[in-house]
Amino acid sequence: MPRFAVSLALLAALSLAAGSAFAAEPPAGYTSLFNGQDLTGWHGVKGDFNPEKYGTTPPEEMAKLREAWAKDVAENWKADGGDIYNNGKGVYLTTDKEFTDYELLIDYKTVAKADSGIYLKHTPQVQIWDWTKEADKWKNRADFGSGSLWNNSAGKPGKDALVLADKPFGEWNSFRIRQIGARTSVWLNGKLVVKHAIMENYWDKTRKTPLRHKGPVQLQTHGGEIRWKNVFVKEFTPEEANQLLAEDGEPGFVPIFNSQDFTGWQGAVDNYEVVDGALQCKPGKGGVLYTKEEYGDFKVQVEFKLPPAGNNGLAIRFPGGEGDAAYIGMTELQVLDTEDPKYAKLDPRQAHGSVYGMIPAHRGYLRPVGQWNFQEVTVKGPKITVELNGNVILDGDVSTVTEFMANKPHPGKDLAKGYFGFAGHKDPVAFRRVLIKKLD
Repeated sequence: MPRFAVSLALLAALSLAAGSAFAAEPPAGYTSLFNGQDLTGWHGVKGDFNPEKYGTTPPEEMAKLREAWAKDVAENWKADGGDIYNNGKGVYLTTDKEFTDYELLIDYKTVAKADSGIYLKHTPQVQIWDWTKEADKWKNRADFGSGSLWNNSAGKPGKDALVLADKPFGEWNSFRIRQIGARTSVWLNGKLVVKHAIMENYWDKTRKTPLRHKGPVQLQTHGGEIRWKNVFVKEFTPEEANQLLAEDGEPGFVPIFNSQDFTGWQGAVDNYEVVDGALQCKPGKGGVLYTKEEYGDFKVQVEFKLPPAGNNGLAIRFPGGEGDAAYIGMTELQVLDTEDPKYAKLDPRQAHGSVYGMIPAHRGYLRPVGQWNFQEVTVKGPKITVELNGNVILDGDVSTVTEFMANKPHPGKDLAKGYFGFAGHKDPVAFRRVLIKKLD
């Protein structure tokens, strides 16, 4: 082989080896979002671009925006020595991939007077501060340190970091960010700074719409140079997500279903069965299966799995005996395969998680049919909160309801106490891991 050919081959090999050396190996179970050599897998988006506009912006206008953002990325972002480098200007670097339930590992190093952050599901943000007094950011609560969900409403969990965990400038900081639905935990340099807090939807100023079901990770630029490296992600299966929601949530729940039989339950016992450790309504059967103990204010956790078009419900403060839990009890919270074509003409107050016939729940947060969902319900006085797979899909007060579906009144809605149960509607909807926590 000619000498120059050998030299070219050697240079190519050395270049490839150097490039490979930049890309750190992800920990077991994680994949890398940055290859250490270029920005493949990333694109630019202007920081104030509301993600809801993706569905409303005309295609030709969207194409022009993407072209402008790509040019901006080329001017202000680059892969540099195994790091992602930004000069403090430009659009936000955004993953091509979107995530629902995941854990993100990422290191950053920034400069004095910096103000940056990490957007989750295209929503601000896990905050990065210059926390020192000299930066003059204490008026914005920078003295609490980085890692908080700074765009949460004042007083809400996650708004301030639990501890100051920042390293001095010039040193690398390491984030571990876990997000399941909107439930978000953040560790900075090994210290827990946000614990299982709901990340609010910044794009809805009323804060009544849950965080987007899925979305990209974005790296914010905000006036100060910043570097990022070791960007790894692990996506959770539904089973893993459910387990973490249970483990990371508050303590004090006790099981009320033993996974074997209906000890502690009454009502339509003969119309239900235990299958593979889960209770479910027998096909073609119905009625309310309810506890032998009554509850006033309480929280309940339950996992459920829907068959196609499956229909059931959670009976809340049911008075016992025969009757429709949605009317003679405080309510029936719908458990329904809302998106099945069978329910195309559904009243919004009948969607999954709704206070039946009274208060509609937000849609779009159910897992696909056949997968287990995790739901937590809080009942306190006349107020009901429903959290589905880490997302608050309903937060309502039945005492304020004056309009009812089909103008049919709900005489039991003001009950202060009653039984908890399942309101079967002939479908084999499965329930497992049923736990309750008294609040009164």
